Amino acid sequence: MIGILQLAKDRLAETANPEGVYVDFTMGKGRDTLFLASLAPRGKVYAFDIQPEARDATAALLAQHGVTNATLILDSHARFSEYVTEPIDGGLFNLGFLPGGDRTLTTRRSSTIPAVLGALEALKIGGALGVAVYPGHEEGRLEGEELIRRLSDIPKERFDIFLYKLLNVPESPYLIVAERRGR
Repeated sequence: MIGILQLAKDRLAETANPEGVYVDFTMGKGRDTLFLASLAPRGKVYAFDIQPEARDATAALLAQHGVTNATLILDSHARFSEYVTEPIDGGLFNLGFLPGGDRTLTTRRSSTIPAVLGALEALKIGGALGVAVYPGHEEGRLEGEELIRRLSDIPKERFDIFLYKLLNVPESPYLIVAERRGR
């Protein structure tokens, strides 16, 4: 079975702009940043995390692959608009905690909701945003519920918003994909 994040990556790859602007809102170990950089070899990638170990792991991975078009930012994804001033072609949120890191440091509704809503506003028409949600812990469950509630109210004329979820495994991770249709 295909992983939930791979579904989002496949959608982003379908509309990739080699000179585009992409954002990894939760850089983690850098795999999503590396993927986004491959979509835009002549473009820009911005990656955010609040943990220095995430930035360091991502920097090492990008250096290993010779990637030079990514800017790594040690700050909350909720503040991305202070760094990314141009419209974006796409982005990824892989919510939860840093793999192998401190599980008490997790994404939170207080920063994720404004970051996702801001990312939607920054998307170019035709752009896509993927959000992987992990409801297996309390904050992840609440984060996902709030995202679904808020995104369900967005007019269909502006966005197509999809929910990919295993119906028979309630606590399994799921994916929200938003595609910009109009202003």
